[in-house]
Amino acid sequence: MTDLVLTEKKNHILTVRINRLDRKNALTHDMYTALGDAIEQARDDSDIRCILYTGSDECFTAGNDLSDFAAGLPGEFEDTPVGRFLFLMATTNKPIVASVNGPAVGIGTTMLLHCDLVFAGNNTRFQMPFANLGLCPEGGSSLLLPSWLGRVRAAELLMLGGAFTAEDAQRLGLINQVCEPSQTETTALEACARLAAQPPAAVRATRELLNRASGDALKTAMLAEGKLFSERLKSPENAEAIKAFTEKRKPDFSSFS
Repeated sequence: MTDLVLTEKKNHILTVRINRLDRKNALTHDMYTALGDAIEQARDDSDIRCILYTGSDECFTAGNDLSDFAAGLPGEFEDTPVGRFLFLMATTNKPIVASVNGPAVGIGTTMLLHCDLVFAGNNTRFQMPFANLGLCPEGGSSLLLPSWLGRVRAAELLMLGGAFTAEDAQRLGLINQVCEPSQTETTALEACARLAAQPPAAVRATRELLNRASGDALKTAMLAEGKLFSERLKSPENAEAIKAFTEKRKPDFSSFS
């Protein structure tokens, strides 16, 4: 594991901690590889009954490291580090819990759609600013969000790309509980302990059945999203968005059609 992604196995729980606070836990290709490796470790270890993804009291993740993704994705989406991670999240039979505080941007929100339980601090700000960056949805969000929230609410979150609070997320049914930031991880670990105490085969079977409805449709959606996302990374709109970000100005899309 890279030191930017830390893992600890204890009491049948594998805790996976994003640990790049100097860059607001922005994710690189290598970090995605480590995040996916953790799921494979849990899958192959019968002593691990639950996976917990977390960051710090101040930050979950600000999304992708823009400099690392500037050159696009290295290959077909499902074979890239981010694609592998997302597909592993969607298909593993071990339950996944998330403890979220502070920024949860882009993948920091969409990865939660594949978690079974999510706890967020009242300092959390969720956002899926894909369209704002000249990109498109990923992580199966274009399928799951309309199914869960209705099309118009999903369009609001994905097309306008605005931030929303933990209270908003709980009201929408995207998280289980709002916590004080200092207690978010403790609360999530308590839930992990309860999951780990359950009959493990029954929990795995339940997760598989809960995910069965989306099944092939989710795979199709994620592949379509990944292909378009890869193309959008090379688009003039994304180039303008990234240039504006580095120049600390508002992007200008007025010349695009």
